[in-house]
Amino acid sequence: GYGALLLATGAEPVRLAIPGGDLSHVYYLRTLTDSRRIIDKAKSSKRAVVIGASFIGLEVAWSLRERKLEVAVVGKGSLPLEKVLGGELGTMIRETHEANGVKFHLGRKPAAIQDRHVELDDGTKLDCDLVVVGIGVRPNTAIAKQAGIATDNGVLVDEFLKTNVPDIFAAGDIARWPDPRAGRIRVEHWVVAQRQGQTAARNILGADEAFNLPPFFWSNHFDLHIHYVGHGGGDDRTTVSGNVRAKDASVIFRADENVTAVASIGRDVENLKAEVALERGNAFRAS
Repeated sequence: GYGALLLATGAEPVRLAIPGGDLSHVYYLRTLTDSRRIIDKAKSSKRAVVIGASFIGLEVAWSLRERKLEVAVVGKGSLPLEKVLGGELGTMIRETHEANGVKFHLGRKPAAIQDRHVELDDGTKLDCDLVVVGIGVRPNTAIAKQAGIATDNGVLVDEFLKTNVPDIFAAGDIARWPDPRAGRIRVEHWVVAQRQGQTAARNILGADEAFNLPPFFWSNHFDLHIHYVGHGGGDDRTTVSGNVRAKDASVIFRADENVTAVASIGRDVENLKAEVALERGNAFRAS
């Protein structure tokens, strides 16, 4: 038995459901072992295709270019990370990668993988000897479902990270909690997982502490470093303070008139101020 139980079963990569998706040179990045396997394969490879133009895919593309491989990125959107970061930053990220030799095939999906190429849905064939897939993850909720715990795109928890079953908590990639700014969300970033684990532990020990910290992450693309706090939606209105091309800017996301997130380049202190403002429910104004 147990006095309290914390579920932190994480998430698993979404697998390609296309011919050749299970070939030996197709890799997914989730664990340290995955990373080591990709690095080892890259030593004997010359051309790589990265499927997915979000955070995992783009950072893998950067890493492989640093190892002198030719890299092509396939993404279904019109810009990398546009839904998360908006058009201004999406354009900047694409141009930064292109300036460092990455080739994009946007608005496209893979149709099949062969031993030496990836075929896209428009018939284009991309030569490669390494394929890395980063098309999202799914929360590992099987154990929770078997235990009768409520799930819906993750394990449903309240503001104290408690599930509907007494004495069972959830944290990290599986937890879908009521964020006071964005509504019920699930976030797949390790800072959130760390902070939720700490909150859940304190509550297990008898505290009555609501988790209300805004999500935070960073993402590096060659010499472009982005800090992001909050949880903006794809329909949020964006305004830019500063100069994105000069790498001195903040992109502010708003739903109605409320600031939901701030993404910053070269403005780390300003991003920290935005985090404090979001946490306290105060108004935020970029400098």
